Amino acid sequence: MKRLPLALSIIIIFIFIAGPVFSQDTSYKKVKLIRVKDNRAVSTAVIVSKIKTKVGDDFSQDILNDDLKRLYNLGFFTDISIDVADYEDGIQVTFIVEEKPVINSITFKGNSSIREKVLKKEIVSKEGDMLDPGRISQDTVILRRFYEKKGFPQAEVDYSSEIDEEANSAAVVIVVNEQRSVKIKHIFFEGNENYYDSRIMRLITTRADTLFTSGYFQQDVFQEDVEKIKAFYQMEGFLDIAVESESEYYNDGKSMDLTIIVSEGQKYLVGDISIKGNKIFAEDRIMGVLELTRNKAFSQQAMGLDMAHIQEIYYNEGYIMCRVAPEPTVNKTTGRIDIAYTIDEKRLIYVNKVEIAGNTKTKDIVIRRELRAYPGEPFSGKDVKRSKERLYNLGYFEEIAFDTRETDDPEQRDLVVNVRETKTGEFSFGGGYSSIDKLIGFASISQRNFDLLNFPTFTGGGQNLTLKAELGFVRSDYLLSWTDPWIFGFPYSLGFDFYRTTHSRERDVGYAYEEERWGGDIRVGKEFTDYLKGRVMYKFDRIKMSDVPDDVVYDIRREEGTNYLSSFGGSLTFDTRDNTFNPKRGTVVTAGVEDAGGVFGGDFDFLKYTGSVSQYFSFIDVFVLELRMRGGVVDAYGGSDHVPIYERFFAGGSNSVRGYSERGVGPRDPGSGDPIGGESVLISNAELTFPVFKDILKGAIFCDAGNVWEDAWDVGQGDYKYGAGVGIRVKTPIGPVNVDWGYPLKEIEDEEQKGRFYFSMSKGF
Repeated sequence: MKRLPLALSIIIIFIFIAGPVFSQDTSYKKVKLIRVKDNRAVSTAVIVSKIKTKVGDDFSQDILNDDLKRLYNLGFFTDISIDVADYEDGIQVTFIVEEKPVINSITFKGNSSIREKVLKKEIVSKEGDMLDPGRISQDTVILRRFYEKKGFPQAEVDYSSEIDEEANSAAVVIVVNEQRSVKIKHIFFEGNENYYDSRIMRLITTRADTLFTSGYFQQDVFQEDVEKIKAFYQMEGFLDIAVESESEYYNDGKSMDLTIIVSEGQKYLVGDISIKGNKIFAEDRIMGVLELTRNKAFSQQAMGLDMAHIQEIYYNEGYIMCRVAPEPTVNKTTGRIDIAYTIDEKRLIYVNKVEIAGNTKTKDIVIRRELRAYPGEPFSGKDVKRSKERLYNLGYFEEIAFDTRETDDPEQRDLVVNVRETKTGEFSFGGGYSSIDKLIGFASISQRNFDLLNFPTFTGGGQNLTLKAELGFVRSDYLLSWTDPWIFGFPYSLGFDFYRTTHSRERDVGYAYEEERWGGDIRVGKEFTDYLKGRVMYKFDRIKMSDVPDDVVYDIRREEGTNYLSSFGGSLTFDTRDNTFNPKRGTVVTAGVEDAGGVFGGDFDFLKYTGSVSQYFSFIDVFVLELRMRGGVVDAYGGSDHVPIYERFFAGGSNSVRGYSERGVGPRDPGSGDPIGGESVLISNAELTFPVFKDILKGAIFCDAGNVWEDAWDVGQGDYKYGAGVGIRVKTPIGPVNVDWGYPLKEIEDEEQKGRFYFSMSKGF
């Protein structure tokens, strides 16, 4: 048996004896003073705030031991020692610390492909932090993964640090060996028995190296592609889908073949569908809204949508507390999934009161008059949805949220409308160019949420005011416009316009004369239903035509001089669009009639009928198809034997049938070839728009058709002109930019059959 050395035995005995003796000497003493030594970067106040030992408390060795652990856990120190000594009938505790160096710089070497600023955002360690080797090692792992995502799967990352003992600081250098980015030469698929390679290829972004694609492998993009493949298969009923990949590197690691391995598993179909708990609505009505029916491919996402469809039936009738729980039962033997929807209908809920929140400028009444949910009525989800659409269509708010709040009555809920206002006033100036008006400059001030009586801000009343001036080489416009959609608190709109428009003689855009128009109108309207509005308007114009060449047709020369138009008209608009500013679905139908002259006076008597219909369809929530048709007929009566040229219809160009020159479609003067317009018009447009980059850039594909006929009742008599093309739509801070290229599909006399660009850039109002 080995014996302990004598000296070691004495030390151990001393520790066992001295510990209790010291404890007896200090346990009853108070802590009189706490000191911190050798700290430079970490303040004494911070250290003292982290410990439990306090001046005035009884000294405790256990608490002091815990304080030591707490200070180490801060990660600021490499060593901490504690000195305890008598001090003024009590105890003095001194914490002696050795701080970790402070990182005064982090630099990178070898990062030729990715900027240092980008890499610094990825790492945890920052300049000013304490040097922590473990954390920096973690940063190297983070950077390796980051490089892998960016197409450098073989990148190596290491670090070194240089410590200044005197300043207790550290300079960290992160060394990157990027290696070469890897290009994908081939992409192969395995295991995809039910779908061709080309079908799966259309799902993913990763591409092999070709003339049109770079082919660089990016791990983060590929992981998204894997999820896309899984989502596609799951939508098709392959719930057990698994996707893996294998990579084969060659050419010194600069090239790779990527193999995507698909394990499809079994395809599940929908079996029996049952509805439980429904007492208010019949099973047939509920079954009628389901997308998943027997023998269709099962999809978890589609089942979730069907659950929402069932809830919508109840929500629209005031059962907003209704809950629907789908219960799928899988039968792996038959490959069928039975679905049972259990409905907890709850009780009918009524609106108690409506509160408005978040509106700092807009008056409550402006918001309330757009709502279709009223106190005392059932809490209809359909009415809430329509209320939100109407509020968005005002253009006053960037965010709108409807919440419910419990009341003392279990059958009632408060409706809380939360809004976040956007800027509704705008002052702008600038310039632009269009193929019709050439170079143009503009200045405008507008307020969509104007209030004439709210001095000094003049905002919040829901009125619309616009002051606009546009000056161009061909056309100049001046406009003052004001509209109140609820005059004196009644559901009638009142508005007026004053304007002056001039057109310079420019035969390239269909004007063989100078035209100056001064005028104004006053309008009164009413909203009959949520979707139907009507309006009547009186208008008075003074038109002066001058600088008429001798070689123009008589139709133009006889209007030379000053004439007056006085007219009264009305229109109806049926509008079900989901958003008036950026519609994705819905219909707009307008019909109008204008009676000029007659009992209203003026130099010309004519009747003008106009109408249009637009239909919007949304596909995959990103593609929007607009189908539009518009037409018009104008006919002289009474003391007039003709319709003045400036009240006739014209077509061709950017706003009608693209591919042809401005005003190039329709009757022309046989001698000069100048457009003379017609008394009837019919134009149709089909345009598909799709996002190219977020909401900023959109692409467009269009096809137009139409014609103008000389006589009023020749409308639709054939000889249509057709154009097709492509375009882009760009949203800029000063307004929209539209560029279209159209090609005429049918040749017309006096005009070359060639493609034409249409460019417009202006401030939108």
